[in-house]
Amino acid sequence: MKNLLASPVVKWVGGKRQLLGIIREYIPNEFNCYCEPFLGGGAVLFDLQPKKAVVNDLNSELMNVYNVIKNDVDELILDLEKHKNEADYFYEMRGLDRNKEKYKSLSNVKKASRILYLNKTCFNGLFRVNNAGEFNTPFGRYKNPNIVNEPTLRAVHSYFQSANITFYNKDYKKVLKSLKSDTFVYLDPPYDPLSDTSSFTGYNKGGFDRKEQKSLKKCCDSLDNKGIKFLLSNSATDFIGELYSEYDPITVQAKRAINSVSSKRGQIDEVLVKNYDIE
Repeated sequence: MKNLLASPVVKWVGGKRQLLGIIREYIPNEFNCYCEPFLGGGAVLFDLQPKKAVVNDLNSELMNVYNVIKNDVDELILDLEKHKNEADYFYEMRGLDRNKEKYKSLSNVKKASRILYLNKTCFNGLFRVNNAGEFNTPFGRYKNPNIVNEPTLRAVHSYFQSANITFYNKDYKKVLKSLKSDTFVYLDPPYDPLSDTSSFTGYNKGGFDRKEQKSLKKCCDSLDNKGIKFLLSNSATDFIGELYSEYDPITVQAKRAINSVSSKRGQIDEVLVKNYDIE
């Protein structure tokens, strides 16, 4: 039985909470294993709560959070309770990753606690790093952020403990190569930017340009050739439409939840790409 309290523990760029109702309509009726190679906040994973899953994200900080929630949720909650919603303290915590050797000495629980704290108290919940991989979003100045969301953390812990989930922190291509034909793959990569100024890939060092988008398309073709069902989300740009034209992309509307300008958080067009029919 699905635990309704198990839901995303971090606010993540491109999160799929607003699109879940539409995505559900396109989920295959049957599959043995679920795979999500660009996990992010995991909204689709927590909505489906499959009994068997393979999940991955290139962001090592994020995957550490999930591993700590699975294995050390009590310690994590205790550490989260120590944080303060104060600007000076926030910048002290944010600056920990500037000293690489000191940061490496932190326990996995401390690292996970820091990321959850920063995510809850930084401006607009925007996880962003600079070219050196250092968290650089400013303090959000919220009156009462929910730093210790114990019910959700325990619900996610319970789900992780009850399901057979394999966690990876590596290139998505390596994850996709090992999948069996009875797997269903949901792909939510960094989106193709709607304009030259809207690109945002700051949740991880490096980027995901159009060369990477083309490489991902080849991976989707490979999945299709192996008889593996996939559903992919991306922005509704002409480039993406042409790239996946053989799969007849479906245009849907999603709400942009993260933007520094509130007026730009409205409905935008996205596309869903799939290689199977819905019965």
